[in-house]
Amino acid sequence: MLRLTLAQMRRSLGRLVAAGVAIALGAAFVAATLVAGDVITRTGYDAVTASYGDADLVVAGDDGFSDEDLAQVRGTAGVRGADPVLIGFTRLSHGARETSERLVATPSDPRLGTLEVVEGASPAGDDEIALSAATAERLGAGIGDELRVTWWPVPDDASEDEPAEQSSDVRLVGLVEDPAGAWSQYGGAALVSPGSALRWSGYRSVEDAGPLRLLVATDPDRADAVRAALQAQLPSASVLTRDEAAAESVEEIGNGGNVLVMVALGFAAVALLVAALVIANTFQVIVAQRTRTLALLRCVGARRGQLRASVLLEAAVLGVGASLAGLLLGVGLAQAALSVLSRIDLGVPLPTTVTLTPAVVLLPLLLGTAVTVLAALVPARIATRVPPIAALRPVDAPTLRAGAGRVRLVLSLLLTVGGVALLLGAVAMAAAGVGVGQMLPLLVGVLGGAASFVGILLGAVLWLPRVVSGVGAVLRRGGPSTRLAAANTIRNPRRTAATSTALLIGVTLVAMMSTGAASARVSLAQELDERYPVDVLLAPTDDEGSVPAEVERRVADTPGIDAVVRVPTAYVSADDSLLAAFVVDDDAARTVLAEEGVAAALLDGVSVVPDWVEADGRASMTLTDASGESELGPPVDLEVRAGRNGEVYLTSEAARALGVQADRTVLLASMAPGAGAGDVLAGVQEAVGDADVYVVSGGTEREGYERAIDTLLAVVVGLLAVAVVIALVGVANTLSLSVIERRRESATLRAIGLSRRGLRWMLAVEGMLIAGVGAALGVGLGLFYGWAGAATVFGTTGDLHLAVPWSDLGIVLAVALLAGLVASVLPGRSAARTPAVAALAVD
Repeated sequence: MLRLTLAQMRRSLGRLVAAGVAIALGAAFVAATLVAGDVITRTGYDAVTASYGDADLVVAGDDGFSDEDLAQVRGTAGVRGADPVLIGFTRLSHGARETSERLVATPSDPRLGTLEVVEGASPAGDDEIALSAATAERLGAGIGDELRVTWWPVPDDASEDEPAEQSSDVRLVGLVEDPAGAWSQYGGAALVSPGSALRWSGYRSVEDAGPLRLLVATDPDRADAVRAALQAQLPSASVLTRDEAAAESVEEIGNGGNVLVMVALGFAAVALLVAALVIANTFQVIVAQRTRTLALLRCVGARRGQLRASVLLEAAVLGVGASLAGLLLGVGLAQAALSVLSRIDLGVPLPTTVTLTPAVVLLPLLLGTAVTVLAALVPARIATRVPPIAALRPVDAPTLRAGAGRVRLVLSLLLTVGGVALLLGAVAMAAAGVGVGQMLPLLVGVLGGAASFVGILLGAVLWLPRVVSGVGAVLRRGGPSTRLAAANTIRNPRRTAATSTALLIGVTLVAMMSTGAASARVSLAQELDERYPVDVLLAPTDDEGSVPAEVERRVADTPGIDAVVRVPTAYVSADDSLLAAFVVDDDAARTVLAEEGVAAALLDGVSVVPDWVEADGRASMTLTDASGESELGPPVDLEVRAGRNGEVYLTSEAARALGVQADRTVLLASMAPGAGAGDVLAGVQEAVGDADVYVVSGGTEREGYERAIDTLLAVVVGLLAVAVVIALVGVANTLSLSVIERRRESATLRAIGLSRRGLRWMLAVEGMLIAGVGAALGVGLGLFYGWAGAATVFGTTGDLHLAVPWSDLGIVLAVALLAGLVASVLPGRSAARTPAVAALAVD
């Protein structure tokens, strides 16, 4: 039987190519999706942990770490280097030019560094510094020049005297770049020695700085042992790998749900389902066409078991070969995409090569082979149960048995209704935050979506032909060819359902992903607006002054700045936390804050506080001095809304209740639409000049995240292109096989007077009718599944906005109609050219 099976495959090579193409594309889609999921996760992790360098471990503590803790970590066996993550600024001047700069210490191990020296040398002593090229240009300084650094020590708790300003001369020894964008929010950073990083930031020790993270580089293959040792030494801290720390940060951004991983898993689950359906649909039609061949083998002595084994072996060989080709294709396409993206300045570091994980290699191979074999089970069993003599008779058009129709209807309704209930339940779970940490809403949503879609497809043979026929009734006045086309759609419901379902699957996938991606983009944009409501903040370096009016004028004239507003600022104590507060009236909120989130709350008369401060819509706050030690007024209970930012935004009424004075002010600036955040930040820093003002750009950080989102959506577009190809191949295969099945039927029409042109037009109308209805239904289903998927994945991150990508859906419908036309017309031309007598002959 092995030789017979291989011989049959050689003779049926043309027919098997269609199934092989669908299998290969399905496997390629799965492989590309898994690679894209890895890229999405890796890019997201790198974005949120850019300041961690290539650390092997991250030690996190809520109470900060001391010098003794750092020394203990560095002395642990297997530790190559350990550094605290410090947040410090200092004032630099060169001649008449000054600027405020973020400080980063030289690492104790190269893997812990975030800045790359591109010219000159790294600082080797406390009197040396390396700057970004932009900062050096702003200061008018070059390598070898002397700079002046000025700082203000943190007040000593034991002394009542205010510490005096201190300064020192340093030499510029190098220029640095920030390849991962770790410090882009600050317009770059300066590289200095560890001692200088502490002293110039005003701290006397690591304990004064109170770092919440320690980065650790370990000896090769010692990370696990070092992790266990550090956890034992610092039981109150959490010792995490870099990826675990990244996952934790991403989870915080997603408000309890690892959004990036959920998106990747969602795409992978959809890819598996769609590939299975397309492969099964195509292969079942091909195996069904060989029923008479199998019956002939039965006549010459082959046993049922041998025939079944032959069919399954053929399916396995085809599945392995096509899946291997698909794996190579998918990985190749992913590598090509990364190669192209690496040449484009996306502002987001992407890997340059594909990482072949076991899942990327094995899953497409196993899936393609398993689905092909499973798809062959039912046709093989049916073929072996048909009596040989009956099978050798000409095959009549299949019809639905009443019993089978009722069973199919009941199963279809159960799966569809139950699946939709699960899907809506997943949306409700995500909105309520139930089981988000365990990704339970995603799992329930995938199960519900798969069950409901399978239920719809299972019942398609019962309702889809009738829908197509109903639409075709409108075309009955178009002549005999169009009337025949409309009648054909209902005369053979199985064939109509199989043909339309292929496109229904593909279009549903494309519409779902397009809708989900568009909704995700809008929802994530709102999330970023809430997290970074102010594009540019300018504040005085001391705690009591205000930004000079001359700086306000120069900033307002900076290219890319749309508006500048001066607002009072103060410090408040809430829930044992000292927080900076900004008083934003209605005009300022409309002018410089993002439309959603903070601005909307302020315009409704509600102040905004960090989410850990708010409780049941209220918060108790007290006005304090800059140190938080002296209360300047009584506690005030305010109506508030929880925000995702770390500051307090007060309404004018709330500020009056707290007793906030207007003697200290800061500037809030908004960028013009389309302006580059990095260029605007550089211009603002130039405008600040030598004033004692520091600049923080939330717009730069938001732009970085937006670029990351755009990159991820570019990956989604690549997946959509593969999905469209799968859908087109699926509908072309099914329609072509349908036309081949109807060669004798077409010959009969020719024999009774239908012209060749009329035959071609009949097939073209039928193809476009079936494809058009399938595509339209697919768009509707895709919109529903896309909304439900986006609500499940992003329901915990804030208000979900449903976006409808009208242009994408219009293109999908047009392509579907064209596919139906091409897939029907080309085989139709072959049928029209075949002599009627030859076509009527029984094979």
